[in-house]
Amino acid sequence: MIFTEEYFDVIDENGVPSGEIISRSDAHSKGILHRTAHVWIINNEMVLLQKRSENKDSFPSCYDISSAGHITAGDEPLSAAVRELSEELGINADGDSLVFIGTVRRDYYGKFHGRTFFDRELAYVYIYREAVDISKLILQKSEVSDVMFADISLCEELAADKNEPLNEAEISLLKKYLREEN
Repeated sequence: MIFTEEYFDVIDENGVPSGEIISRSDAHSKGILHRTAHVWIINNEMVLLQKRSENKDSFPSCYDISSAGHITAGDEPLSAAVRELSEELGINADGDSLVFIGTVRRDYYGKFHGRTFFDRELAYVYIYREAVDISKLILQKSEVSDVMFADISLCEELAADKNEPLNEAEISLLKKYLREEN
């Protein structure tokens, strides 16, 4: 099997692409700021969490955002969010079904599989509120090993553990959205 390297736009502190691109491996070994798209699936105030594959290069076998991925060079956040939903969970959504709720900055430094992992990202965060039956999802096994619905308190607990991929600032943004919607 041949894997091709992903390439990202290098961005400034405001999320504006600089015109430079960088490989995924360089972005994560050198801590270069880049963009990601995060989609939270919410059904009846429960949040879908995905369990990352044990082979992921970061946070293997940990629970994470419903669907998330890097924004490849030249792509836009909304189209990346739609693509990730399709690739990871088999959900064929359109951009109109996603609600943008803000951006969150993340800086993480750690080691996985004996390698340094330095993640500096600006995440574009979306909500997907269409009904989802987890038994009908088509999981991308190289990315996702399982899914479950959880309440927001479990998300807060996981985010408080700095060794989990969930981010406290992003959970706060999610909670604010849920408060405003009720």
